[in-house]
Amino acid sequence: MPSETPPRSQSVTEWLRAWGKGDNGAGSELYDLVYRDLRRQAARMLRRERREHTLQPTALVHEAYLRLAEVRDGQWPSRAHFFAMAARVMRHILVDHARRRAAFKRNGELTRVPWTDDVALAGSEPDLDVMALEKALQELALLDPDQTQIVELRLFGGLSVEETAEVTGVSTATVKREWRTARAWLRRKLGGTEPAES
Repeated sequence: MPSETPPRSQSVTEWLRAWGKGDNGAGSELYDLVYRDLRRQAARMLRRERREHTLQPTALVHEAYLRLAEVRDGQWPSRAHFFAMAARVMRHILVDHARRRAAFKRNGELTRVPWTDDVALAGSEPDLDVMALEKALQELALLDPDQTQIVELRLFGGLSVEETAEVTGVSTATVKREWRTARAWLRRKLGGTEPAES
């Protein structure tokens, strides 16, 4: 039996809990509440892609939300956790899209990712191939899954240091230190030089 639906004024976290317990009405309310933020997150991610990308923010949000609906088992104890999972799902959608495109257009233009915001890998560097970044992140995950999660949350999810600390359950100082270390490792792996301390 579905859980009792929270009132419309309740927090995203409460809607997430109700949805995770099987309340489909809560899923609709939740979508209305988080859509604008998810779309902003998608737009931020797509700004890092090539200009003629065939995915639009709205399509990326819809695809991500459908995938999230398949795993809505109450694993999101907070809003930050939900957006972290959304970032991971959107990243996988973009990587899958890039793989399909590469398979279709062998030796064609690479999908590039510019690092121009406050969570860039370094101060100013050329765009990176999203497939090379994905491969590097997979290697980093074997070495240090915690750093990989921090990169995912900060770079793809756009989460702040504080939100990342909440999701990962570590201090903000640890997030800053691990983020700095992971950025340096990724920069070296992707052929750049180690970024200056920020």
